[in-house]
Amino acid sequence: MIAPSETLTPDKEVQDCALFRLMATSDVHANLLPYDYFTDQGDQPYGLSRLATLIRELRIDCANTLLVDNGDMMQGTPLSDFARAPSPDISPEDRLNPIIDAMNALGYDAAGLGNHEFNFGLAWLQRAMAQARFPYVASNLTPAREEDRFWASQLLLRRDVTCASGATYPLTIGLLSLVPPQILTWDRHHLDGHITCTDMTDIAERLVPALRAEGADLVIVLAHTGFGPEASLPGLENAALPLSRIPGIDGLVTGHIHDVFPGGKALAAPGTEIDEAQGRINGTATVMPGFRGSHLGVIEFDLLRRDDRWRLRAATARALPVAPHHADRLPPDPALDARLAPAHHATLAQTRRSIGTTTAPLHSYLSLLGHNPAERLVAGAQRRALARAVEGGPLADLPILSSVAPFKTGGRGGPGYFTDIPAGPLALRHGADLYAFPNTLIGAVVTGRELRHWLDCAALVYLQVPPGARDAKLCNLEAPGHIFEVIDGLTYEIDLAQPPRFSLTGEEIAPGTSRIHALCHEGNPVQEDDRFLLATNHYRAAGSGPFPAISPDRWLVPSQVLLRDLIIADLTETGQITPPEDPVWRFRPMPGTTVVCRSGPGLRHVPLPPRFAGIEFLDLDDDGFLKFRLAL
Repeated sequence: MIAPSETLTPDKEVQDCALFRLMATSDVHANLLPYDYFTDQGDQPYGLSRLATLIRELRIDCANTLLVDNGDMMQGTPLSDFARAPSPDISPEDRLNPIIDAMNALGYDAAGLGNHEFNFGLAWLQRAMAQARFPYVASNLTPAREEDRFWASQLLLRRDVTCASGATYPLTIGLLSLVPPQILTWDRHHLDGHITCTDMTDIAERLVPALRAEGADLVIVLAHTGFGPEASLPGLENAALPLSRIPGIDGLVTGHIHDVFPGGKALAAPGTEIDEAQGRINGTATVMPGFRGSHLGVIEFDLLRRDDRWRLRAATARALPVAPHHADRLPPDPALDARLAPAHHATLAQTRRSIGTTTAPLHSYLSLLGHNPAERLVAGAQRRALARAVEGGPLADLPILSSVAPFKTGGRGGPGYFTDIPAGPLALRHGADLYAFPNTLIGAVVTGRELRHWLDCAALVYLQVPPGARDAKLCNLEAPGHIFEVIDGLTYEIDLAQPPRFSLTGEEIAPGTSRIHALCHEGNPVQEDDRFLLATNHYRAAGSGPFPAISPDRWLVPSQVLLRDLIIADLTETGQITPPEDPVWRFRPMPGTTVVCRSGPGLRHVPLPPRFAGIEFLDLDDDGFLKFRLAL
């Protein structure tokens, strides 16, 4: 066990010292190569292959290293999705998973699980993990039957550490891994009845002392969770701050929210001790390494060896970028590139396959302002699939609505993280870009009251704007764009003069108010008790983000086909598409009021719809987003 460092006296001389370096990835989302399969462009400023170069360099100048992953490695690009697709020539058990193959090649020592590891089901996950030459750990997951466990609940890794003198001593590293309990909601259809997931902070408080008692010299927690409330509340999704207060944790790897620490946006946590320079939160060395392989998390432990025991003198954390500002990008690792070449070329052969044409551009630059042709194509495909499923049944006479959200609206993905499909030929990669997540279609009967609640949840992405304000900020940058659900088949207005009715966690913070006005279906006002059939996805229906869950006994599940595949099939059958231009919603007019919005710089190069002709472009902000003025 590591004892705290103490003042040295002549009779207690330092016996030896060592540097132990932890390297961590998180939220790589199958971006193995610096290639964007959605835009078909290489040389991107991210990717595991670029990280591999950095990992190799850091191993060269330190004899004692450990490489770990903090989850959300196995899902996120067409490469990962095609890796799970059935093959007529190879059985699922024998098919090599390119993500695991890459991790084996890099010599990962251990890995945790993120929420997206469960998107393809437990059987797929078990097959993938069986190919790993390193252990997986998930400390707050318990299988319904112990014989179905295919992960460790905790790990004790033993490594020989070389000290400054050249002497070698054993070091025992205790490792925990935590995943948000919300996975039971998000992937209910895969997990219900098979696993339970307990509170992250509760399990860490129990297991950290247990690891110490079992002989752990260092305790490291891989926590697939971000920065949220400072207090330890039951079932927190983002519990990094409470975890940092648990005694006995020497290093904390965080993630999930795709941010960077240290070196990212400043944390607003007045009751928390934050040391950006040393990478510590509440005295615990903490790192969050971005996403898509943008950064490598590094925690360095300065160890003393004395009286046959290890002592921790200090621990510091850094998030090292693969593409630093004003510097050359780290080159990809040639050996890993060559290893992944067959999977890469097979993916390109699929993503470049023609599926049709579009007569107008499809982009998400204005998706948060009411121009939603790309999302409405998705909505149409959902609606048609649900209509086929209920044809001839008792629900066939209900009006079908379709709820969709934009997945790429900048945010933490940066100013290039937008859908931007030009008019002309459509390839399969474009269909995948329209719907990147592995969700499935769900139908449910809903009332007019529920629809208003749903839309008020979506409208929290906007700040309150006082009437007559000049250049007020429009968007709440803490709210991810993918919660902005648009319900195709309705028309409505969003009143920015009203406060948001709900918080990001779904708490009603402005009771008795609503931002949704003039809510109509086919020109008729929607009444509280009107009934509709709503097409959505299983993630949203389960109650993700601020949205209330729709009880599973109300779900109509047309099939387990991924929505992405359903949309691609719909586009292929249609052939030539003409994106709808008529708006579903608009901001309620506020004469004399202007707001400042931001989008990708690519907005300058797409044709603007007539109702946006008055946009006044401004400059780029510090993050590279294009700012512009909009009159309400």
